Order: sequence, then structure tokens, then C-alpha cells
Amino acid sequence: MIPVYPDTKVALKGKKGLVVGIANDQSIAWGCARAFRALGADLAVTYLNDRAKKHVEPLAQALEAPIFMPLDVMAEGQTEQVFERIAKEWGQLDFLLHSIAFSPKEALHGRVVDVGREGFLKTMDVSCWSFLRMAHLAEPLMKNGGTMFTMTYYGSQMVVENYNIMGVAKAALESAVRYAAAELGPKGIRVHAISPGPLATRAASGIPEFDELMDKAQSKAPSRSLVSIDDVGNATAFLALDGAKLITGGVLYIDGGYHIID
Repeated sequence: MIPVYPDTKVALKGKKGLVVGIANDQSIAWGCARAFRALGADLAVTYLNDRAKKHVEPLAQALEAPIFMPLDVMAEGQTEQVFERIAKEWGQLDFLLHSIAFSPKEALHGRVVDVGREGFLKTMDVSCWSFLRMAHLAEPLMKNGGTMFTMTYYGSQMVVENYNIMGVAKAALESAVRYAAAELGPKGIRVHAISPGPLATRAASGIPEFDELMDKAQSKAPSRSLVSIDDVGNATAFLALDGAKLITGGVLYIDGGYHIID
């Protein structure tokens, strides 16, 4: 039997997705949002705070996002408010993109063994637990199955200089993806960790000597090139398609093959 491939322009038509983590037009979440929208999906978009709103609002308008709300996962009740509005206005959710991480400067810039309890907990709260909380809230809205995405990095598996405590948080996040995939799989919900190569995003600017890390990735990756937010977006959007319904629980590396090189 010859497979029938969907029209790519409407492959996600009728699907509803939540995108968390757009900070500006250099954000990985923005690349993903554009790819989802190009395939016909309707998107809910969040922004961190009033300062971020002026950068994110024009992007949400470009996406024709009918839901645009503040979301600081450390602010009591804001996560729940976003999902309550989605439930009220859409009554469903087909995919979720979690593209946020945070570590206080004193925690991120120091040795892992020196990290204080407060810095460790805040790092894990934003970078890992917030994904599990969103997965919990999204589950009842994914009535016909769905897809959940979060962003990780190679520093979860290997010691990357200056990545420090964020590597520990990303390792926990990848484990959370596996357990969530096992628990939600019977309901037709897939869970993925996306691991892009180094990208010059606002979040990456907090990592010391990040330019050197990008140069190393470009020189050592088999492709000899850096990835773009559009590369990440296109690959992520593919996993939201019905054609990827049996892919779940893993880490998708979008790094030009850098992760296979010693």
C-alpha cells in the first residue's frame, strides 16, 4: 500500500498548541512556533513579564495567537491560569512546548559541589519541575492524544565547561521525559526532549565563554555548521505530526552530529 502524505501546509490544521519560552525573535521557542504555525496549528503564546511583553507581543501577533498571557512559573497560580484559559476557550490541547530554564548567577557560575540549596532548588524548579507541572495540567486537555516537548542540551550527558549546575538540571529533565512518556503513552501522549546545538539565544548569554563553545561545536560537528532556530523548529514540528505517533521518550539531537564526536 502506498502511503498518503498530508499537505504540509495544513498538517497541523485544527491542532491547538501552547508555546512557552519566547523571549524575542532569537528564541528557540520562536523558531518552533513559526514551524507549528506554518503547518496550520493555532497557538497560545506566553511571555515572562511586562518587560518581556513588548518583545513577544509582535511575535504573537505575527502568529495570530488568540491566547496571549503572562507566565512566570515562579509566580503562584500563573501556570494554572494559562491552562484554565485554554480549557475554557479551546477545550483541548494537542501539543505543549516548554522552552524555559533558569539558574541564579551565583549557582550557574560556580562549581556544582558548591551550589547552595536555594540556588539548586530554584534551578530545578524552573528548569525541570515546571515541565512536569505543565505536563500534569496538559494531560486532561489532550483527550485524543498529543505531544509534549521540552528543551535540553548535551551538557546533561557530558561535562561541558561552564554549563555547571544546569547540566544537572537537564539530566533530571531528560529522566522526567522518560518517566512521563511511560506514564502518558497509554493515552496516546508522546513526550520528547529536544537537544539543539549551541545557539546564540538570550538564555545562552548567561553561560561564560559561550562564543568559544559555539566555535568548538562548529569546528567539530560532522556537518561543520551551527544550527538555527528554524532547524530546531522544523524538526520539533515534525514530531507533532501523526506520522511521528510512535516516537516518544527520547532525546532528539539537532546539533549537526556534534554529540557523536569525542
